[in-house]
Amino acid sequence: MKSKLKTPQVVVITGGNSGIGRSTAIGLAKAGYKVFATMRSLERGEKLREAIRKLELDITEIELDVSNDESVASGFGQILKATGQIDVLINNAGIGSNAVIEDVNIALDKEVFETNFWGPVRCIQAALPTMRAQRSGHIVQVSSIAGRIGLPAQPIYSASKWALEGLSENLAHDLSSFGVRVSIIEPGVTRTAILGKNNTVPDNDDFKEVYARMLDMYMEGIEANVKPEEVSETILSCLETPNGQLRWPVAWGAETMVNARHDGSVSDTEWTEIGSLVNDREKWVSSFKQAFNL
Repeated sequence: MKSKLKTPQVVVITGGNSGIGRSTAIGLAKAGYKVFATMRSLERGEKLREAIRKLELDITEIELDVSNDESVASGFGQILKATGQIDVLINNAGIGSNAVIEDVNIALDKEVFETNFWGPVRCIQAALPTMRAQRSGHIVQVSSIAGRIGLPAQPIYSASKWALEGLSENLAHDLSSFGVRVSIIEPGVTRTAILGKNNTVPDNDDFKEVYARMLDMYMEGIEANVKPEEVSETILSCLETPNGQLRWPVAWGAETMVNARHDGSVSDTEWTEIGSLVNDREKWVSSFKQAFNL
């Protein structure tokens, strides 16, 4: 999609070194945006730097850890010193957690909320005063279908994304009078490295079937081979579509699963009954796919 920009807008994207973040940074730079791609460590940005060199992109890497107050303040300070403006903030940095509730390590899984929820809060607090002064801005929150549906064996990850969705819906209301728009991107399963970023390792024979169905669900999505570029294209469309659409489901399973749960075609009762198929893995997969028309 070709950008409609007349003058470059400044975009800050967290987690810009891999997956959806890297793809979005590259896609927006190609479309004419001036991009600041942040990452916890610049050592992780080699693939992005290769793309910058090869394609001659206007992307600046910034070392920024969204879970650390001082790091966020320093990173945004550098950006504002260089540009004096922030037009778009894309809160993309995230980590996963695959553990049923009995296996949750609270100390470790607090890191999930530090990154997936408090990280966006920190970055919004850093960017918003500038946006309000400009009387314009766009905050894009990269959530997940897990922010609308409690997916198998992911209670903490789902909770962190539900919290992000609630925050975002509030911000969409509270910031509209300042000319600041809020959008939520809700990816389904994509071929990214987030499964490798999980802080918890499933190890509970009593819940082995629950873990199996989680992996089955992801394998169904992975086989669809949805690349992160599909999500980054949706983000570009979101930025350049002037309507007030809040939620943007994208990639495998997103739209059908979210709609089915929220229009009632898959009721709370049916969702619970699917979960009761503990010892019949094949039936669970077929029931899951049939319920959501996958």
